[in-house]
Amino acid sequence: MRVHQVMTENVSFVDPDMRIPEIARRMRDEDIGSLPVAESERLIGIVTDRDIVVRAVADGQDARGTTARQIMSPKILYCFEDDSIEEALRNMGDNQVRRLPVINRDKRLVGVVSLGDLSKAAQDQAGDALKGHLAVNRESP
Repeated sequence: MRVHQVMTENVSFVDPDMRIPEIARRMRDEDIGSLPVAESERLIGIVTDRDIVVRAVADGQDARGTTARQIMSPKILYCFEDDSIEEALRNMGDNQVRRLPVINRDKRLVGVVSLGDLSKAAQDQAGDALKGHLAVNRESP
């Protein structure tokens, strides 16, 4: 199974010049803890709720004047839409993250995949395999 089969499409992203209050409202309204930062659909960073707290609030920056570009995490972790779910899970585990932006081979942002998305897909695969095994065993004499 591939990431594109389980990812969330039509992902919400922010412009690098978007100010912190608007980013925080979007996170609240969408009930999410991070937003990819993109220019022309190209992923350039990610802003997390932790970035807002640690890089802006804790440093005493004026939230109304601080932009996504100023506080975003510059290290961009991502996966490709054609990666296997196993590859995406390994990437998340190695980097201790719960979600990854998904890009296509043209490096355009096409979605987001979460640990929950991958976990559910793995459970579905295991369930299908078990059903197939049980069916074969019932048919055996």
